[in-house]
This record gives sequence, C-alpha cells and structure tokens, in this order.
Amino acid sequence: MMDDLQNDSEPAVPLEATEGAEDTEDASPISPADPAQGRLYLVATPIGNLEDITLRALRILKEVDQIACEDTRHTQKLLRHYDLHKSLISYHEHNEITRAPELVIAMESGAKIALVSDAGMPLVSDPGYRLVTLCVRHHIPVVPIPGPSALLTALSASGLPNQEFLFVGFLPNRSGERRRALERLRIEDRTIIFYEAPHRVAETVTEARQILGDRNACLAREVTKLHEEFRRGRLSEIAASLAERPARGEITLLIAPEDHAGAGSQTGTSQSIAARVEELMHQAKLDRKEALKVAAKERGLTRRAAYGQLIAAIDESPPGDESTTKPEN
Repeated sequence: MMDDLQNDSEPAVPLEATEGAEDTEDASPISPADPAQGRLYLVATPIGNLEDITLRALRILKEVDQIACEDTRHTQKLLRHYDLHKSLISYHEHNEITRAPELVIAMESGAKIALVSDAGMPLVSDPGYRLVTLCVRHHIPVVPIPGPSALLTALSASGLPNQEFLFVGFLPNRSGERRRALERLRIEDRTIIFYEAPHRVAETVTEARQILGDRNACLAREVTKLHEEFRRGRLSEIAASLAERPARGEITLLIAPEDHAGAGSQTGTSQSIAARVEELMHQAKLDRKEALKVAAKERGLTRRAAYGQLIAAIDESPPGDESTTKPEN
C-alpha cells in the first residue's frame, strides 16, 4: 500500500544512509557518483507552526542529496527539529543568476536537490523561477511537494468570497507606484490577496480604501503561529484598528470585491467620464481602453454606454482641445 502512494519514480533511500551526515552550510553543489537521473523537488515548508509539514516532505528532505534554501540558518532550525542532517546551499534572489546553473549541472550528474523557501511553497513570492525554467529546458524532472501556503490559509479563514481570487503578492514599495498598481485593480471583481510588510500595511490599507472604496477586508497576521490574528471588517475599520494597534509579523491582506450597491461611490458623478479617463491615464498610467473600463465600472455602466458618453463629450469639446482624443472602439 505504501509503495502505491510513493509515486516519485525512485526507490526510497534507507534511513541509515543519512544518519551521521554532517551539516555543511552553503557548500558547493555536489556531483554524486550515482548515475541515476537527477531531479528537483519543490518542497513546501511550514509558514509558522513546525508541525505543519507533510510526511512526504519529510521523506524527500531526508532522501535528497542537498537542500537549496533562502536562508541556511532558518532551514537548519526546521531540520534540527526533525533530526535531519543534510548539506545546505543558499539560493536566494541575490545569487540565483549564478547558483541556478550550478545546481542544474549537479542535477545533470545525478543529484537529487530539494528547493525550499523560508516558509510556504517555493516560487510563491519567493525565488526559484529561474531554476525551474532551467530544469525544464534541460529536461530535468521537477517534482512539486505541496504543503502550507499563507495565501490559501488566510483566504480559507477570511470570511471573504473565495470562489475566485487574484493573488498579487507584494505591492511596490513606493507610494506612487503602489497607488498606480491599486488603480489597475479597480476593475477586479474577485477577492484580491496581497502580502505586505508590517511597516507599510497601514499606508497600504489607507490607499486601498481611497482607490478601491471602503470594501470588506481581512488582515491575517502571523497565521499558524502563537500570535495568530484575523482582523475583519471594512478597510476603514481595519485602518482604525492599525492606528490604535499596529500589526507586527507576517501579514496577508485580503480585499473583497466591491459591493454592487456601492458602485461608483468613490468617484463623484459630477466629473465627466472623459475627464475621469484622462485622469486615470495620467495618474495610473493606464492606456485609454483600460482607463475607460475602470471609469465605466466606477459608474456602474457597461463599456458600450461609457464609450458612448466619452464620444459625446469629445464631440462637444471645443476645437483644438488636445485633452480629449477620440479613442479606438
């Protein structure tokens, strides 16, 4: 029965083969004598509670020749907890350009390598894409080992619509770029999920309220850890909560789709649709077609109706007015 469940297309390595192995942090990629084909395992690790790791993940970490990780010190804590002794090598955003080819060469020589991030699933707002694409190009098997994910864990307990969602990851650090990114999300009618740093989250919540409207939201903090917390409510309520009690630790911010009843509430109807389109094009750097979609959604109009209003406004504009240009249909 156990053999049927282990479908990694390779025999299990005896436990005694790994006992007594020395920890070698940030060692060079190894080239084992085993001529069998190498492979890359993408192993999900706990996002907080060390018990949140699968039996399969533990087996793979025990069997591989080497573990590539963001921070060898962080991964070493997990390995010590489960009494695993493995050679570790750093793989992060600052060295992946050179490290990825080195690991591929090792796997072409037969090495079995596990890639882990500090927490959660590798490649989800973490490095690893370059290594995976190189493996695919060189016909090296890539085997995902699923497990904890901060965004899915937070979504499940958020109380927000979860039939469809959009994972954005981290927004830009600078306020201007962040506001432009949020402007582009106005037309989203799915729950939006962000990762955010604790020192920026209050500003992000405030800007999201200003741009997206006072939507329902959930701020998930330190999920699965000792101080796990979920703050639910309107963005205005979460902003007030953060002003009173700043959030610390790992944060996932979820924002629900706009209430249909409140559509258009964040933009005054006194502003013409043509003026709003121009404003979005200059402030949010949207092209005219995308700006028209946003303006139409704000007013609860179909794109065709909004286009008609825009054309009418352009036709009524004074001759020589360069601020309004007839768009392509």
